[in-house]
Amino acid sequence: MRYLSKKLSDLQLRTKLSILIIGSTLLILMVNIFMYYNLNRITLQIDEVYVGNVKLNELSDALDMVQSSMRDYLNTKNTDSLDEYYRAAQKYSDLTNELDVKISDNHMILMERSIYWMSQKYIGLTEETIDSKRGRNIEKYKDRYEKASEIYSYINSYITSLNEYRFRANTESYNALSSAVGYLEFLSIIMFAVLIAFDIMLVLLVTRNITQPLLDLSIAADMVSAGELDKVEQVKVHSKDEVGVVTEAFNQMVSSIPGYLTRLKDSMEKEQLLKEKELMMEAHLKDAHLKYLQAQINPHFLFNTMNAGTQLAMMEHADRTYEYIQNVAAFFRYNVSEKDEVTLREEIELVDTYIYILNVRFAGDIHFSKEIESDELLNVKLPGMVLQPIVENCVNYGIRDIEREGKIMLSVYAADANVYISVADNGVGMKQEIIQSILSGNYTSEDIEASKDKKGNGVGLKNVIERLKLYFDDKNSVEIISNGRDQGTEVVITIPYKEI
Repeated sequence: MRYLSKKLSDLQLRTKLSILIIGSTLLILMVNIFMYYNLNRITLQIDEVYVGNVKLNELSDALDMVQSSMRDYLNTKNTDSLDEYYRAAQKYSDLTNELDVKISDNHMILMERSIYWMSQKYIGLTEETIDSKRGRNIEKYKDRYEKASEIYSYINSYITSLNEYRFRANTESYNALSSAVGYLEFLSIIMFAVLIAFDIMLVLLVTRNITQPLLDLSIAADMVSAGELDKVEQVKVHSKDEVGVVTEAFNQMVSSIPGYLTRLKDSMEKEQLLKEKELMMEAHLKDAHLKYLQAQINPHFLFNTMNAGTQLAMMEHADRTYEYIQNVAAFFRYNVSEKDEVTLREEIELVDTYIYILNVRFAGDIHFSKEIESDELLNVKLPGMVLQPIVENCVNYGIRDIEREGKIMLSVYAADANVYISVADNGVGMKQEIIQSILSGNYTSEDIEASKDKKGNGVGLKNVIERLKLYFDDKNSVEIISNGRDQGTEVVITIPYKEI
């Protein structure tokens, strides 16, 4: 039993249940087959017990039919009686041919042999009687008829005696077969009782093998859920089935819970420290915001001063100075405005103002051109200060130090339900690693200082990219294109037109 229990422990649950069901089914099937085979065999033997008596009865009936049909013909001499005689004689001959005529010392076989030979003699005499009657030989047919009738009596006597012998012998066989049937019934009851006992034992063994580990596991799980981790011991693994795998996993979980609680405690302490730091940062931000509000006084003073200069230039009829101061004032006014959202038209006007100021400073060295597909596109909404930092980047890090004529091209066009804004220059270009760093958001001011040639201002572009992502909820895209040194740089902004 222990060996069987150990073997079952190494099997999977599905295999255990399959063994239980298939094993019980096969045992029941085998017992049923055994019972069916033996009952069928005994039934066939019982059917064969009285087959000899039945054949002897048929033989006696056929003999009577021959005798009566012969007598009818002798009395009536009609064709129907003759036909009836021939049919009866043929049937009787067929039945006598089935008799056992081999030489033996068995009394019943000797009687069958005697019946056979007397029957042959009898059939011959009846045929001679019929022929003599048809030939009107009265003396002959009477003689043959008397002899046939005498042999008929002997045959009937032998058949009756043989039938009685056979009946007594068959009765003994029948009693023996009846006893066998009773024994088989008793054996069947014993086998079914043993089968039921074995099935009960197998069910108890398999169910105990399955439920005992689950019971141990449930007790340990209740202790864990009650928070009694110090009292929980390792659950013994009884088997290698699915329950055993779950038990091992449960033991590992219970072992790892103390460590997890320790790490959770450490994590909560770190989170508390981070919250304290965040509170400090918020305090610093509030302080910085206060200083920013205070610093806003200076731009207003600057605007008032520049307005005074504009009025003075106008009074002195210095038109170019007047226009320059007006553009500078407009540029600073746009920069310090608190607009979160502007139109593309306003952004391009700011770029025009910025280029005008630079051309005054650098005597018109910057050649700026625009190509706008449709005025409707200028109503597109976007965050402020997007194009000017890009154009400033083109001036300061693209075309400032080149010997050839510096050019900046701004294009606006629509395609595929998007608006494309392109700012391109013919300057020194930008390295691919810097482009990848800017687009991935990893470019910082320290990277500019570390660059030997300092050919690229990634900080301004990074700020523009981040603000566009926030404004359009990542539905936009920014692409920076540069084919190498002295090949220029193009920045393409793609924003959804339908979302506007």
